[in-house]
Amino acid sequence: MDENRSGQLRENAPLYAVSTILALAFAALVVFGVVDRPAIKAVPSSPISAPLDALPASAEDEGTILSTLPAEDARERNAAVPFAETDPAAARPFVFRGSSTDRARARDCLALAAMAEAGAGDADQRAVMQVILNRVRHPAFADTVCGVVFQGSERPTGCQFTFTCDGSLARSYSETLWRAARQRAEEALGGYAHAPVGTATHYHADYVYPAWSGELDKIAAVGPHLFFRWRGWWGSGAAMSARYSGGEPDPLALRRTAQEVDRPADLLLPRLAEQGTAVRTITAAGKHETEEKPTAAADAPTASPASPTPGVHFVLVARGDSPQTLVERARALCPGGVYCQVYGWDDAAAIPSELPLSDDARRALRFSFLPARNGNAEAVYFDCRIFASPPVGTCLPRARP
Repeated sequence: MDENRSGQLRENAPLYAVSTILALAFAALVVFGVVDRPAIKAVPSSPISAPLDALPASAEDEGTILSTLPAEDARERNAAVPFAETDPAAARPFVFRGSSTDRARARDCLALAAMAEAGAGDADQRAVMQVILNRVRHPAFADTVCGVVFQGSERPTGCQFTFTCDGSLARSYSETLWRAARQRAEEALGGYAHAPVGTATHYHADYVYPAWSGELDKIAAVGPHLFFRWRGWWGSGAAMSARYSGGEPDPLALRRTAQEVDRPADLLLPRLAEQGTAVRTITAAGKHETEEKPTAAADAPTASPASPTPGVHFVLVARGDSPQTLVERARALCPGGVYCQVYGWDDAAAIPSELPLSDDARRALRFSFLPARNGNAEAVYFDCRIFASPPVGTCLPRARP
């Protein structure tokens, strides 16, 4: 047998030699880049480099929604941050496992968060819902839909979703809005994945710049919101491996707990530059248009559900707000030719509860807006000790720098 094998080797030697030469030639072509190497998918590394609670904007972070920049500065800062070079990874369809009670609670928590955070827009609501479901499947967050939505709301600061701690839980929504949001929530729980945001686990409005914004990958923009994911393994789709199994907590109990927390006053009231709403509105008939006060804010005025409406709007402003943004927001509160006026203070305690303005309220006034009406020009005034050299309007009397 050895002789036969040796004979075969001698007979096939030329063929072996040619094959060897061809293999060496091909290898050389690959090495020098003439032939492309086969594409190899990157496999996420093991999550051993950073513990979950050490990640920026983690569920335990008590400053996730805080931003110190004026709205216009925040927009410029956000615009300067490039999007990640890779497209958003596709999110897997959500698989619901739970009781009918779990389903109803998850649906309503999704719908409420979408309305409160994103308004009525279809794409905006679906993007927020996708982030919530991504978090449900990520080990860094609660493992239920309502748990994710209300996460952090039991603390004075650190709510993961702004509306659960800024007084917005007192808002009411029309049945039409509820019906549309619930339908989108049902579709999301049934497996619809909103591709534009992929596996994003974070987002914020483009007019704020939280400290964590530059530490995550910016991957998408939907409406006024920017969407992010963590860098490295924790931001990959593979990290979203937790299996949903129901057990939804009672959203009414979560809501009550959130409203009973004693929070800093500046978190309970909407700033005009950021949210464009009034703290209190007094109609031409003298009626106060306010919402039911959150328990924790019993001594603070509440956001008006009726803005914009004819009447006088009392608003909260801040030293760093853009004067131009304040004027734009005031115009939105006073559309058309009806009587309307906007007064702004930078101290929530200084905001009065009635008209006419007292001497103390006038001395503390920081912003005043009267729209053009009946042939009269628009009138805009700022406290120039706070808003130095505003590009629009003039200085309030006795409030010059």
